[in-house]
Amino acid sequence: MLTQGFIASVLGTTKEPGNSIARDTGIFVYDLQPLTALRSNVKKSSTNPNSITVSGTHVFAAQADKAIVHVYGRDRLNQETLIPFPEHISCLVYSGGHNSGGFLVLGTAGGRVIVWEPCTGRQVSTPPSHLQSVTCLAVDPTSNFVLSGSLDSHIHVWLLPSILSFSQSASDDPDQPTRNAPFKTLSSHRAAITQIVVGHGIGRASIAVSASQDSSCIVWDYQSGSLLHTFLLPSAPLCLAIDPADRAFYAGYEDGSVQLVDLYKTKSLAHPIYDQAQRLVPTQPSSADRWGLPSESTASTLCLAVTYDGTAVLSGHRNGKVEQWDVAKGRYGANVADLSSPVTNLLVLQPTGFSHSVVPTLRLQKVLKPHYEGLFNSNADTMAGSSGVPAHHIVSAQFSSSLPLSTIPDLQHLDFNSAQAHTSFPSSLLEEGVAILAACSTSKSYSKRNRSSSDGLTDSSGEDGPVRTQSDIANLRAALSHARTIQAATTERMLGLQHEMMRFKALERQKATAKKQRRLRKLKAEEIKRRNVVEDDASGVHHELQDHSEFEKEDLSSDTNELTQSD
Repeated sequence: MLTQGFIASVLGTTKEPGNSIARDTGIFVYDLQPLTALRSNVKKSSTNPNSITVSGTHVFAAQADKAIVHVYGRDRLNQETLIPFPEHISCLVYSGGHNSGGFLVLGTAGGRVIVWEPCTGRQVSTPPSHLQSVTCLAVDPTSNFVLSGSLDSHIHVWLLPSILSFSQSASDDPDQPTRNAPFKTLSSHRAAITQIVVGHGIGRASIAVSASQDSSCIVWDYQSGSLLHTFLLPSAPLCLAIDPADRAFYAGYEDGSVQLVDLYKTKSLAHPIYDQAQRLVPTQPSSADRWGLPSESTASTLCLAVTYDGTAVLSGHRNGKVEQWDVAKGRYGANVADLSSPVTNLLVLQPTGFSHSVVPTLRLQKVLKPHYEGLFNSNADTMAGSSGVPAHHIVSAQFSSSLPLSTIPDLQHLDFNSAQAHTSFPSSLLEEGVAILAACSTSKSYSKRNRSSSDGLTDSSGEDGPVRTQSDIANLRAALSHARTIQAATTERMLGLQHEMMRFKALERQKATAKKQRRLRKLKAEEIKRRNVVEDDASGVHHELQDHSEFEKEDLSSDTNELTQSD
């Protein structure tokens, strides 16, 4: 049976009389399907909008008005650690899905974007490209692009592989853009950006929707930086959520209502979003697609989330209520929870219970705190994250399933996966490494002697010339002999591996034959046992019939004797 839940976080810890919610509770985990029920909660947490994200193993929550991120384990929802930062974290988002260590992207109040790798502790910071605080972040499905929105009304598109690259800066020319400069800048809004959501498509079907306090929502092709369509809303949207199939998006308003914006509800014969004729013509959504709450006590909609199948929308409100909306009927559905504090974040979790669920190969067991050396270095290149490969780069993770080995028999004992799955360092790998080190040392000594001999040469021909030539020939012969030795050892190793593989296959065939013979003997023994039981049953029946016939004969003889005596 499929089960689905969601995570809700609140701002502040105010408690109303008669409410069962604990005073210090800040994060709630609910079961949504098949029945709505509170599963667990976390105390001592207070988050602003766009300040909580979830990975496959952990929950990250940036605290309101503090430069601290709380890290919780998803298994028991216990607080594992506190991560301090030199700047206040205004928003964050997780990149990498649920099947890897992934990265945490954080936006700061100073306009920076920080990328932190929890499994290594590596941290890379971009320059303060935004003039004001970063309000929202979004990551595309491929984890290659990061979109950041700010109070300065601009949206920057970042290339995540470029930010995480270990390569040095190509040039110190001030005219050349820095390596961590934004890939694209989207600047069609005229007020602060409140929310950015990215569609689920990739390639040419990748879109993003941004909401601004200028009462507009814009659909972007963020890879090319082009504006696709503009929607003019009746009021400023505070939050957004997109349909799982990218058919529509939803906007939350200050009065507590939810607006449905259908991306395909146009009269255009072409694709509604990519129609060149409709690109510069703004669209106003229908008032019939604006869903209002049934009660008069309305409160601002601070966050939205869409269920996995897209049939329902969850909304969090300033009065602490979590409401559910029916998409098919286009109206209010039911109240899900009452948390008594402003609900600032809603995250719908992936459903569980599929018959063919994918088990993640890599699982993050321990979160390593970020390294702050780069942030406090006065070098601009270090601040931009352009340092090379660190001297100590440790990865802390756990393989949760068997590693995929090569299907080619000749490569099963030679590839990197086999070395990883081995209980220790394989002998073949050690022998190969020793041979490479020996060859390197020989070549270095030869080049050093050759360089010293070439530096000592003069224009005059002396008696040392032939001696140096004979020495060079001897060194070359020694290197050639060593290379032949390595080649012979490698060939012998390969032949040994082939012989070992043939022996292993023969042993497997013997095991299969023996198993088949044991099964045949077992079946034969069961057949003999069954026949013996049948024969025993038949013999018993035969003896009973004989006894019965003898008994009848005795009764008949006794009756005859009695008749004779009576006569």
